[in-house]
Amino acid sequence: MTLSIKVRRVAIRCAYIGLRLYWFVFRPKVVGVKCVVRHDDDVLLVRHTYGPPNWELPGGTVRHRREAPIDAARREMREELGRRIEDWQSLGLLFVANGHHRDDLHLFQASIADRQLDIDLIELARADWFRRDQLPPNIGRHVGEILARAAAAGAAASES
Repeated sequence: MTLSIKVRRVAIRCAYIGLRLYWFVFRPKVVGVKCVVRHDDDVLLVRHTYGPPNWELPGGTVRHRREAPIDAARREMREELGRRIEDWQSLGLLFVANGHHRDDLHLFQASIADRQLDIDLIELARADWFRRDQLPPNIGRHVGEILARAAAAGAAASES
């Protein structure tokens, strides 16, 4: 890992600490996206270079009021995973209270033909594929609930 990546990771960790302080003081509502990216029976989980070392679904924040959540999902996947994913299925909204702020999470899922990723090493420490029935033990708080929604949406689609 180059010095530049190490320095940028320290900067993002410091920014995360500042963001947590802002959340604690102002308790804002955050609009974000979480994305279930599938390849066959596997699902992609990521570990960030900041925050708790849990396995999470990729995603991020809607940047401004005019950015549609679907566009935020597309942008985040390009930025974090180096993948252009256009064909998303909505899984609805999830409202959570998390770390002194409220999240309105727009949930999406997509299937990709290959596992090739070019992850952003500044923001992501790791990205890996897991079978849905063999997830790692340290998954994020809402990952199971979101994956259950994705499975239900997939089952409903196959029944149609």
